[in-house]
Amino acid sequence: MSSRLGGDFCLVCGAEPPLFGDRMCEPCLRARTTLAKLPENAPWVRCARCGIVEIQGKWENITEAELWDELVHRNLIVHERAEEIQLGMEPQTVSDRHTLLHLQIEGVIDNLLFQEEHTMRARMANGVCLTCTRRAGNYFEATVQLRSSARRLSEEEFNRLRRTLDNVLEKLADDPMFFITSEGPVTGGYDVVLGSKGLARTWGRHLVSEYGGLIVETNSTVGRKDGVDVTRLTLLYRKPGYEIGDVVSWRDHLWRPSSWTKEGAIMERIDRLERTGASWRDLESANVIAQRHDFVSVEFINEDSSVGEFLDPTVWTMQSVKLPFDHSTGRNGILARIDGEWVALHHMSVDELPVETGQKEDG
Repeated sequence: MSSRLGGDFCLVCGAEPPLFGDRMCEPCLRARTTLAKLPENAPWVRCARCGIVEIQGKWENITEAELWDELVHRNLIVHERAEEIQLGMEPQTVSDRHTLLHLQIEGVIDNLLFQEEHTMRARMANGVCLTCTRRAGNYFEATVQLRSSARRLSEEEFNRLRRTLDNVLEKLADDPMFFITSEGPVTGGYDVVLGSKGLARTWGRHLVSEYGGLIVETNSTVGRKDGVDVTRLTLLYRKPGYEIGDVVSWRDHLWRPSSWTKEGAIMERIDRLERTGASWRDLESANVIAQRHDFVSVEFINEDSSVGEFLDPTVWTMQSVKLPFDHSTGRNGILARIDGEWVALHHMSVDELPVETGQKEDG
């Protein structure tokens, strides 16, 4: 042995320093050290119905690139002393079910650079996710009933309410339970059956904030599972038959709702300057007299302090109407046809038409 007595030497071959981890020379360390280990095959499951992937017991909608990264990081075992790991990967499709993942791995162990190449086969198996299983079994947790008060809504109005559910779903995080089991028109309204109570409540809050109205929740017990009651939610949403700015008959006078509140609406009286808050219960007796899309904007040809004359667009003759309490000289009038007579309405911000706004800005 060439090493001087008492000096360091490789425990495997007796070579002189430099020595590395476990007191081995570089060739012996490299021969006995593996930077990374990967199994030959990595199974994964895809839902045969909707195509989402099961990741550690949870079904997710991910891209192929994200799936390969997940499989590699889930199965890759790196040497415990390895540092500065760098990884390159190239997938190779073999068939619909098999993909080869070619990997190049670099890392530093005991100040020595290691480089390795590995190949792992990703093997796909078909499954069925919880959502598709429940959809196939017509599973549901909640029913949202769209109804109205004060007047019957048109089909287009119900369709507009229904489209808001799509907007809510786009903004919510992905959840496998956020699905629609069934839906369709029923006598007096429209019903949507959902897989999630949380989705039903979120949609209900959105409807109230957007269109006003009243929500009534009812829970019914349908059985027990693991000692816990299984319940289903029925959420009744009653949309007021009027919109902001419409004319309604309420408490023997004509009013216009100006804004929604948590409990009801702010009402503005037409014949004088008066505003009051009203709950949905208070407004159950309100009847729609005229809707804003039927209003007409007219230019007064002659006017004094109380009356304005205009050209009636329906018969093309001169008519007169009592001016609203907030009228100012030169401003167009907003008219509604009520009981066969024209009634001039006070102005609200919702009355400003886009064309009129553009004309004012151009001027």
